[in-house]
This record gives sequence, C-alpha cells and structure tokens, in this order.
Amino acid sequence: MQELEQYITKYFGVTRDDMAAITSFFHEGFLQKGEFFLKPGRVCDKLSFIRSGLVRVFLVTDEKEVTQWMGGNGYFITDLAGLTFGQASRWHIQALTDCELYSISGRDYNNLGHVIPKWHELEKLFIAGCFLFMETRITSLLSQSAEERYKILFEQQPELFNQVPLQYIASMLGMTPETLSRLRKKQVA
Repeated sequence: MQELEQYITKYFGVTRDDMAAITSFFHEGFLQKGEFFLKPGRVCDKLSFIRSGLVRVFLVTDEKEVTQWMGGNGYFITDLAGLTFGQASRWHIQALTDCELYSISGRDYNNLGHVIPKWHELEKLFIAGCFLFMETRITSLLSQSAEERYKILFEQQPELFNQVPLQYIASMLGMTPETLSRLRKKQVA
C-alpha cells in the first residue's frame, strides 16, 4: 500500500499512527480489463485508489457514449452521490486495462471519523480537491479551444493516447474523433 500511503502523505500530511489507521481499512482488489467497478442504477458503496491500470467513467445516451473521465495510477474512483448520499449512479465505471485497487467500504469510510479525530478535516480537503478537479474540467470545456484542451491533456496524461481508443479521449475532451485526429496530425507536423 506504499502508493496509497505516499498519496495520503503528499496531500494530507498525516501522522504515522493516523496513516496506519487509515490504510488498515483499505483492502487490495482487482478488476480485469472490461470489468465494471460500477453500473448505472447501483449505489457505489466504496472508494478505491488505483494502484495500477486505467478506468473510464462514462454514460450511455440514446445517441452515444459520453466519457466523463479516464484515469490511472494514483487516482481515486467512486461515485460521490452513492458514497455520500446513497444515491443510485448514472455512471458506468469500467476497467480499460487490468487494475489493482486499494478499496475502503462506504461503512468503513464513514467510520474513519470515529477512529481519527482529524478525519473530517482531511475529508474536507479530499472533497475540495475533487470539486476543484471537476471545476477545472468544466472551465476547460467552456472556455478553452479544442486545441488547448488537447494540449493540456497530452501534457498531463500522455499515456492515455497510446493505451485507450481515441474516441474515448475525443469524448472526454468534448470534441469529435475527427477533430482529435486533425489536432494530432497538426501536432506531429
């Protein structure tokens, strides 16, 4: 669980004892390529840290699949509506590659506040970080050109471009596959 401990230390700076208490609630898990972490209509009852692999968060409309996000090593996955409010998900969360995860159940996640006095402060920072991440994505989609969005994603997660179908990337960036193809050709030229 070294990767999870490094993440928690980097972002939250907890004591060694608190770290041991937090990580004791996490359990190793595995998703095979193509397996679903979550499907629409189900309540997500866990929070998982991706040790290795890639996942995609998407929904299916009448016309198409819409990719909200893809991420890999060092990212957390959950559906906050389910974990926090017990609401059924709208999203599919699917493994794009084999994935190793560290997961904590919703029940254990909610009990951390009883075990670690500082937990509510740490949770507030975690949720604020999630909110900031989504706010940044929304701002990007609303205010940046397709080329700017492409360049930023390529700088932040270049591995995606060699590991996942380009239509997923195009969808996540809010553009057509043809636009993405044109931008990639322009980048190479």
